[in-house]
Amino acid sequence: MDIEAVCTVIVDTAFNIQRDIGSGLLESAYEVILMAKLRSRGLEVERQVSIDINYDGVEMQSAFRVDLLVEKRVIIEIKSAERTLPVHAKQVITYLRLTNLTHGFVINFGTPLFKDGIKRLLNDRTSSVSSCLRANQIGHSN
Repeated sequence: MDIEAVCTVIVDTAFNIQRDIGSGLLESAYEVILMAKLRSRGLEVERQVSIDINYDGVEMQSAFRVDLLVEKRVIIEIKSAERTLPVHAKQVITYLRLTNLTHGFVINFGTPLFKDGIKRLLNDRTSSVSSCLRANQIGHSN
């Protein structure tokens, strides 16, 4: 499946969850539900993928965790808050740059309208991060 088709399935599935459940659950609940629904639609989904980084020789295990990794190509950060903050998008962009992936989403199930809670993000930089900062390969998660 091409990446645009994967992204379409992600948006459609998240929309249906928001419509059916609404807001009020913990992020972890939406994370598990979205993972299960995406898997039922035939996508490979990993949850809480640990990423190690190395900065100038200093190794940090589990420096961050990706909420959902879809098809080893799309990062999803789940929120359940009244509004999405700019820092949430910056977080996902950083994850994309560190892992050299191109597509990501912040999906906030806490907003009254779905359109206000979803943000698609693209890493369009050819050189993602400083040469002294490296992340483990995304496909080698726990």
